[in-house]
Amino acid sequence: MDATTAPHLIPPEMPQYGEDNHIFEMMQNMLEQLLIHQPADPISFMISHLRRNNDNVPKVVILGPPASGKTTIAMWLCKHLNSNLVTKENLLEREFSPLAEEARKHFQTYKRIPNSLLVGLVQERLSEDDCLRRGWILDGIPERREQALMIQTVGLAPKHVIVLNAPDTVLIERNVGKRIDPVTGEIYHTTFDWPPESEIQNRLIEPDGISEIETAKKLLEYHRNIIRILPSYPKILKTISADQPCVDIFYQALTYVQTGHRCNAPFTPKVLLCGPLGSGKSLQAALLAQRYGLVDICCGQLLKEAVAAKSTFGELIQPFFEKQMTVPDSIITKALAERLGKQDCIQKGWVLHGFPRDLDQARMLTSMGYSPNRVFFLNVPLDSILERMTLRRTDPVSGERFHLMYKPPPTVEVQARLLQNPKDSEDYIRLRTDLFFRNSGDLEQYYERAITINGDQDPYTVFEYIESGIINPLPKKVT
Repeated sequence: MDATTAPHLIPPEMPQYGEDNHIFEMMQNMLEQLLIHQPADPISFMISHLRRNNDNVPKVVILGPPASGKTTIAMWLCKHLNSNLVTKENLLEREFSPLAEEARKHFQTYKRIPNSLLVGLVQERLSEDDCLRRGWILDGIPERREQALMIQTVGLAPKHVIVLNAPDTVLIERNVGKRIDPVTGEIYHTTFDWPPESEIQNRLIEPDGISEIETAKKLLEYHRNIIRILPSYPKILKTISADQPCVDIFYQALTYVQTGHRCNAPFTPKVLLCGPLGSGKSLQAALLAQRYGLVDICCGQLLKEAVAAKSTFGELIQPFFEKQMTVPDSIITKALAERLGKQDCIQKGWVLHGFPRDLDQARMLTSMGYSPNRVFFLNVPLDSILERMTLRRTDPVSGERFHLMYKPPPTVEVQARLLQNPKDSEDYIRLRTDLFFRNSGDLEQYYERAITINGDQDPYTVFEYIESGIINPLPKKVT
């Protein structure tokens, strides 16, 4: 279904169905599991795998130094995602597990667990039904590179790896201030979270192993190991600063684990940019065309080119231009269909802007078989639009364009002769903007998987968000 190799006449419903239902990812995951487990009966294994339907459950590793808050974040993620928290501590506490019993004995004697035992415990836990159904979050595992490689060898591959980082001075301050209430088990801090009740204050105790020297030793060991672990997860790794409020860390982590990774499925972008006048659609379309070789199609420009070329459509359009009347939708859609049906659009993909502007036009575009597979709405407030548009001027002598705020004319003489395009007047812009927002609600409902982006920021930041929305798979619908 890859239209980039040749202009195949592929019905648009086929690739859309494949992407909507994540068919390529499903087949890729099934192939991976077949190669890892190498079952004697591959057909039965595949049927069982598909029935389990757990390709999209969380599979997360959270790493970080002591006092970075990784356990707190892991617990919050588990609660939010309804997943299973797996730590070294709860692995050791497992009942009816000969491996856990052996690991406990080893830990009591040597204060550490052999890599093979720990990985065996992890494999045993993650193969249980609740982890298969609801996924898992590994807190602080793997601790060393050898463990990371052994976990990969047994076929346990996380989808997301989060590493929390903070300066050692901050971590030491956090750790040495910890206090525990022996009655409730609650953890407090001498600086950040001191209990107001004197009764609780008097019974707090300092936990073992949190002195400045002991914490520094643990940090040194962590830094020595983490630099060898991270190369094991090159494409699924995200680093988050732990030197910020816990809620901020949590939402960054949650956003990351809910984001799908770029898929290797064949994909020909068909991008639609929607937004009010002055939202930056033309600039973003040009950036996309430059970066990915897409065909940049501006509806207004397409009509002007048809008139200039004196084509069949141009002859139909010209009378409307001369009378300054709106070109009928039937003519616009036929001109668009002719352009979108050309080989470069089929082979390279396209980015369309300036059409559709209302629900009827969107339906006409779909009925012709030219549905976009990525839709972006650029959201810009009216004040910013007015600032962008009403201050634009043109020098009638040189033809150069200026902006009174962002690109002022070089001399008073040039400024005196600048002219404003009537379409840049405040009244005209308010009218066009009001018309867009009147129809945008219907368009957003029609393109229910559209991505809304704040267009009132640096254009290259906007482009990064658009690019991310194109190269990453669309999230599954929540039902």
